[in-house]
Amino acid sequence: MACALSAAAAAWGKECLDVAFPDQVEDQGASLKLNGLGVRKATFFKIKVYVAALYVPRPTANAQALVTSREPFELDLQFVRDVGAKDIRDAFAEGFAPSTAGHPSLQGQVATLESWIEDIRAGERMSFVRVPERGVQFSLAGRVKGILSGEDFARALLTIWLGEHPPNAELKAGLLGGACR
Repeated sequence: MACALSAAAAAWGKECLDVAFPDQVEDQGASLKLNGLGVRKATFFKIKVYVAALYVPRPTANAQALVTSREPFELDLQFVRDVGAKDIRDAFAEGFAPSTAGHPSLQGQVATLESWIEDIRAGERMSFVRVPERGVQFSLAGRVKGILSGEDFARALLTIWLGEHPPNAELKAGLLGGACR
């Protein structure tokens, strides 16, 4: 019985806030391993918004190495509460602001991403999959919305969570392999 439970736990991978993620995913022919899980907390009251999972070819706790890498990645945001499109757009605008100043092409990519954003319900997932030589594929609630091209966009995207000013420190620490809290 203990062996069966242990095998079942391994199949689920890791869990945070009752949201399970596999230890490994296959994307565009690349095998990616779970680097870490983190919780996005908003406002002064630390309201839990989503659990983020970062998948990369070779897990590391080095944020700069992940941001500057040209290898594939997958970033999944599993929402644990309903969030309106305007709030999500505002959060992306704030997150991308340091990277887009003086970069019109990057501003255009962010505007395209923001145009694809819709209201999200608890239990739905937002995903970003970096496809080398093509860009970052964006999916919302299982529907592919499009691809955002450019190495600069991929770096700016990961910088939101892994840069010097992440939405919250615990989120960054979790994505880099720390505890999910």
